[in-house]
Amino acid sequence: MFRIGFDNDRYLKMQSQRILDRVEQFGGKLYLEFGGKLFDDFHASRVLPGFHPDSKMKMLLQLKDQAEVVIAINAEDIEKSKRRGDLGITYDADVMRLIDAFRGYGIYVGSVVMTRYAAQKAAEQFRRRLEALDVPVYCHYTIADYPNNLPVIFSDEGFGKNDYIQTSRPVVVVTAPGPGSGKMATCLSQLYHENLRGVKAGYAKYETFPVWNLPLKHPVNLAYEAATADLSDVNMIDPFHLEAYGEMTVNYNRDIEIFPVLEAMFRKIYGDCPYKSPTDMGVNMCGFAISDDNVCREASMQEIIRRYYATKCKVKSGLAVPGEMQKLETLMNTLSLTPEMRRCVPAALSVAERTGEPAVAIELPDGVIITGKTSTLMGASCAALLNALKYLAGIDDRTDLIAGAVLTPIQNLKTAYLGNHNPRLHTDEILIALAMSAVTNPTAAMAMNALSGLKGSELHSTVVLASVDEGTFRKLGVNVTCEPQQQAKKLYHA
Repeated sequence: MFRIGFDNDRYLKMQSQRILDRVEQFGGKLYLEFGGKLFDDFHASRVLPGFHPDSKMKMLLQLKDQAEVVIAINAEDIEKSKRRGDLGITYDADVMRLIDAFRGYGIYVGSVVMTRYAAQKAAEQFRRRLEALDVPVYCHYTIADYPNNLPVIFSDEGFGKNDYIQTSRPVVVVTAPGPGSGKMATCLSQLYHENLRGVKAGYAKYETFPVWNLPLKHPVNLAYEAATADLSDVNMIDPFHLEAYGEMTVNYNRDIEIFPVLEAMFRKIYGDCPYKSPTDMGVNMCGFAISDDNVCREASMQEIIRRYYATKCKVKSGLAVPGEMQKLETLMNTLSLTPEMRRCVPAALSVAERTGEPAVAIELPDGVIITGKTSTLMGASCAALLNALKYLAGIDDRTDLIAGAVLTPIQNLKTAYLGNHNPRLHTDEILIALAMSAVTNPTAAMAMNALSGLKGSELHSTVVLASVDEGTFRKLGVNVTCEPQQQAKKLYHA
């Protein structure tokens, strides 16, 4: 059952004021690192039920006239076609999406910076594409022994080698398609170059996780570790904050490691550092907006189980290393979690065991679990989808929503003309067939109108879903997990 655990209105009010206060503190120019997702922070909305995925954007809109955006992307991520786990698109494609989205809100995008640039072939192609679209592109380079070798970092071979990003507004928001993109390093490099040009500039960080005023092993913070297992991020007690204030706060290893660099840079610029700890750098207020801690704990534990399954599938397909799986297993053990605690898992496994075929189970927002089995006509995903829509629309389970006269031609098209060996329909094809039937069939129309009721559902499949099926469910707002098993033992899955 979906329950609210986070007061989004309270959060917006507190967060807006905190950011505006920090802008005022530096006065002249502020580089504001925006961590996490700006438009669609679905991770935050899953672990903090009630958090709106576009909350960060609402913050930024309050600075619309003062701010410009710089988007950072790691050139190595471009080269290896790294993808966003939630949207399934590559990081370079997401940069294009972000630019369009910012412009749609009327927010000025000043440029894109490629970090860890080494003239990678794919990065060069992306650079030419952006420049052809009149988007300025800058390059930042890998610095040897970063962040430890301060003399090199503050030299012509360090930050001095990086392109200086031309900016025109007092607030420069540095964001990225995902973690590990070099946002903080971009900000620090800019502070170095601004100082060379006699410009007084400051830095602050707006990142939701880890939540600094929650305990180190709180499930919300552990869910963040699960989400960044591929980066080897570790939540830590901030030792600088503890020493300065005698207060235990939580930060993560990369910020703690980089803090001496930032502190040294501020001293070079101002003669003193305005921050005594990495926690001081942040402006995150979400910990103060948690209205029901138990709800957020449970939601976060469910997120860790979802990440566990996602990592298992990635390791099986060679997209993740075994060490990432070990990290997720450790997090599961820390909170005494088991896969069966995800209610749709045992339901799907039970149907698969009974039928000897792949199965799918969907837990709807009201807690009811709907299952689907494999048949000659359709796969388990389609069966579960139609069964769920029948339940949501109050339609008798024995009712056929789509006539055979509609399905048979589609199957024939797939096999006789499009070269598919499997006549079973995918979820997108089933939905198209349902939409066609809804034109003349009022019952099918009722099912179509129930689609929005799937948002927030939990789905588990006993085999890895086809990308088209997984993508369809994600577009419907369904959280998907799979057993790390392929339905067919083929090396190539068309």
